Amino acid sequence: MNDLVMLDASQLVAGFRQRTLSPVEVMCAVLDQVTKLDSVVNAFCAIDEEGAMSAASDAERRWMQGEPRGPLDGVPVSVKDLVAVAGFPTRHGSLTSSPQHEGEDALAVARLRRAGAIPFGKTTTSEFGNKIVTDCPLTGGTRNPWDTRLSPGGSSGGSAVAVALGMGPLSLATDGGGSIRIPACWSGVVGFKPTFSLVPAGKAASWTALSTLGPITRNVRDAALVLSVMTHEDIDRHSGIAGSSDSWADYCAGLDDGVAGLRIAYCAAPAGVRIEPAIEACVRQAASALEALGAHVVESDVTPLADYYGDGRMHSVQWSVYFAQRARHMEAAHRTLLDPDLKALADAGEQVNTATFADALLARHALTAAMEAFFQRYDLLLTPTFHCGPPPVPGLPARLRTAPALTAWCNQTGLPAASVPCGFAGGLPTGVQIIGRRGGDALVLRAARAYESARGAFPVPGATLERPADGMEAQP
Repeated sequence: MNDLVMLDASQLVAGFRQRTLSPVEVMCAVLDQVTKLDSVVNAFCAIDEEGAMSAASDAERRWMQGEPRGPLDGVPVSVKDLVAVAGFPTRHGSLTSSPQHEGEDALAVARLRRAGAIPFGKTTTSEFGNKIVTDCPLTGGTRNPWDTRLSPGGSSGGSAVAVALGMGPLSLATDGGGSIRIPACWSGVVGFKPTFSLVPAGKAASWTALSTLGPITRNVRDAALVLSVMTHEDIDRHSGIAGSSDSWADYCAGLDDGVAGLRIAYCAAPAGVRIEPAIEACVRQAASALEALGAHVVESDVTPLADYYGDGRMHSVQWSVYFAQRARHMEAAHRTLLDPDLKALADAGEQVNTATFADALLARHALTAAMEAFFQRYDLLLTPTFHCGPPPVPGLPARLRTAPALTAWCNQTGLPAASVPCGFAGGLPTGVQIIGRRGGDALVLRAARAYESARGAFPVPGATLERPADGMEAQP
């Protein structure tokens, strides 16, 4: 694999500044990587090569003049196809969508572009982000970079696969129940779901009242850098340094301050969730690594989650109602084009009565309050990101059709959470999930960085990929 495409954003920017790397050279390498690999894994649904190369040339000119636009000038970034990017259609993975190109960027994308990043392609998603694998009627299935017989997870699978395989170091994705963290876990990369609404989502990306925009990257520092850019309203275009806006938060500041003295709860297996032993062992090692760095790690059953799992319907009720609402506004002919999984979800939502929906919202409020009290006692919480490995392509097994047990509750409570690779289970990557209190994004990233540094470099997928022959899919 070309070493150039595996450089992270910070390394690229350093190379541009020192004039040892060229934005044009980097973009050419990334586009070449897409050409070589994407026919196998199907991570992209749209690429703008001409626009990308033009933007890279402009970035190179700015670096040569010593006037970079911002802290990401010349860095390629892909964007999940639920988020608007000027010059691309936003298809949502749906045959019901319009192929008309967007006239302007979503605000988060506009901030990335203003910082110099180059949005060069749209990544695949399940239809409207409805499930934890990445397949849809419009673009088909996306495959895992470590084993192409398997799913990379979803619904941001295209973003995770692109980053894992060097098809750009950064991707902007969405998470409504685990859609950033799950594919990050199964693809061996970092996924960060910020505190709810910290990153501006706009109406299109937040219509479920559960979804949040966040980065998928190869390391924690890049995630912090992207978050800083997307939450900052005014970046000085010449220096790339924060302006005077009160909204500025530099999530890279203090990133290497470590975890000494932090109170960290470790939940090996929340009530009612069976964690595969190999995954539990990897996450336990991560907890031990943080303890060795000076954190006070205490094993906890996280009592509020026992009630969440005991009921089990809080997330699924809301999720189905929101999709029913989405489908209700479609023409009858369009509804027949929907993914059968999405149609079944919407049909289930149609059957939810007002009292049941209100109960789910009240339960959401109660869980949020209970977790706020929990985080008065602890600074952070560690859990596995997912309880098992990825399913085969195509399809989603019935056992995985419920709300993702370890991730969806963070969307209910609006808490920040990161998935960081912590080892291999059955030959495939798995992740530790680090969760903080609302607004504690910087601390989550700091702990993720501390663990990442102690763990050392994580392997990357092999240089060659083979698409399984028909009938040779992996078995569940």
